Formats: sequence, C-alpha cells, structure tokens
Amino acid sequence: MPLQSNGNLSKVYVQDFVLEGFAGGLETQALLFAVFLALYMVTVLGNLLMIIVITLDARLHSPMYFFLKNLSFVDLCYSSVIAPNALANFFSSSKVITFAGCATQFFFLCLMATTEGFLLGVMAYDRFMAICSPLRYPSTMCQSACTRLVLGAYCGGCFNSVVQTSFTFHLPFCSSNRINHFFCDVPPLLQIACGNTAINELLLFGICGFLIVAVTIVILISYGYITVTILRMGSGAGRCKIFSTCGSHMTAVTLFFGTLFVMYAQPGAIESMEQGKVVSVFYTLVIPMLNPLIYSLRNKDVKEALRRLGQKHLAMWRMC
Repeated sequence: MPLQSNGNLSKVYVQDFVLEGFAGGLETQALLFAVFLALYMVTVLGNLLMIIVITLDARLHSPMYFFLKNLSFVDLCYSSVIAPNALANFFSSSKVITFAGCATQFFFLCLMATTEGFLLGVMAYDRFMAICSPLRYPSTMCQSACTRLVLGAYCGGCFNSVVQTSFTFHLPFCSSNRINHFFCDVPPLLQIACGNTAINELLLFGICGFLIVAVTIVILISYGYITVTILRMGSGAGRCKIFSTCGSHMTAVTLFFGTLFVMYAQPGAIESMEQGKVVSVFYTLVIPMLNPLIYSLRNKDVKEALRRLGQKHLAMWRMC
C-alpha cells in the first residue's frame, strides 16, 4: 500500500481516496444523477437484450454474432464498473473509496476497455474472412477458433490491466488522497502521486498508443480488402447489406478509439482533467449505450430476430 507524508519525516498509510467527481450544487448533482442513471439503464437493457436475442435465436448463431454477444457483455461489465459507484457518490457527503476498491475498479476498467479494443479488431478480421475468403470462412472461423480469439482478447486485456494496475498503485501518494475524477483512472492518480511518474506516463502513452495503432492497422487493412471486394461485386443488394454491416462496425470503432486516443494516447491528456471527465463519460457510458443501438438499428438480421422474439412472447402472453 502506498505511503502518505504527514508533514514530518514519518509516513502514514493511505487507506482511502476521495472521488471529487463533478463540481456544482445540489441541482447540478441531481441533474447529473438523472443523466447517469438514464445512460446506465439504457446500457444495461440494450446490452442484455442483445445477449438474450443472440443466445435464443438460432439464426444468429454465427461467428459475427458470437463476437457481438461478447462485445455486449464487455460493454455491460464496462459500464457496471463505473456507473453504480458514480451514482452513489452524487448524493454522498464523503465520496470515499478504499485503496483496495480503487485498485479493483481500475483493474476491471482497464481489463474491459482493452478487451473491447481487441474484440473490435477481431470483429474486423471476421468480416474480412467472411467477405474476402467465403470458401475458407467456415473452416477458418470455426467455433474453437472463435473461442480462442475471444479468450485471446481477454488475455490481452488482462495483461495490460495487470501492468497498468501494478505500476500505478505502487506509486507513493503523498500530495493528496483526493482524486479529481468520478472514478479511479490513471491520469488523475498520477496527478496526486509524489513519486517519479515518468515510467507510468511512458507505459500509459506507450501501451495504449501501441494497442490503438496496432488494432487500427488490423481494422484498416481488413476494411481495405473488404472495400476492394465489395466494389468488384455485381449485386447491388449484396453491396448494401455488406456496407450496412461494416458501417455499423466502423461507427463503433471510430467512437471507441477516437475517445481513447483523446484521453490516453496523446501528451497533455493528464493535465486536462475537466475535459477528461467529459470524455470519460462518453467512453464509459455513452459508447456502451450506443453500441447495441448501432448494431441493432443498422442490422436487418438483428431487427428480424427482435421482431420474432417479440411476436413469440406476445403469443405466449395471449395464451396465458
């Protein structure tokens, strides 16, 4: 556990942090509480619905929807790491989080964020194989291969999370225990650390920058080949369906990696905490809420599955 100076040569243990959250009076806090609650409820309902529909509808038991179901699960966990504690703190006078609680929250946040990035790259590779190599697709993207790819995404997320959490929470926190944020994240934690944070900043920018660039390259190469293949197609209907599916994925990729780059992969991100809070709301709550909407509203198969599920439950309700 890191140490905190008491003004003399002695040291005392930091046992708790205080999450300062957003500034403002009671009315501002009430408004933010309502916004956070609405975003979180839509996120939970949307992602749970996607998981249920994909699980129950046999027509959606394909690699693409297997990855989409895992993305919905990650988004659900991602928001649940942040939102409940943030909601509780809006009307809390202390806003205290224990050292262990802060480290745990950060670990799972980093795990889910990194895993989501890898999953988006895997989904781009899946679309590349399905469109550019349709004959090899069933054997290449078999169930065992899909499971290994998903496990690889989680392992990559776990590795990054262990590294970031270990280096961050071994720092001495001497200047303050007040975190200028609504959850435990690297930039605000580095601000209150009294040790040398050069290695931590290098890890933050280096690993996050590398992951963003590497996954982005995989996605761009995949969609480069996909675009060439689509342009060679003679069927207009086939083009429209592929563009619709790929357009949904590219929208999700742009939103996710764009906000992560602004927050973590550029110098100066650590100093702009107020801007960082707004960006953090976007990638921890807004994007997980939007992903089910993006993939359902622009995907004919998902919309038809939702309609079939609704009709089935309506028929069962009428029979009762």
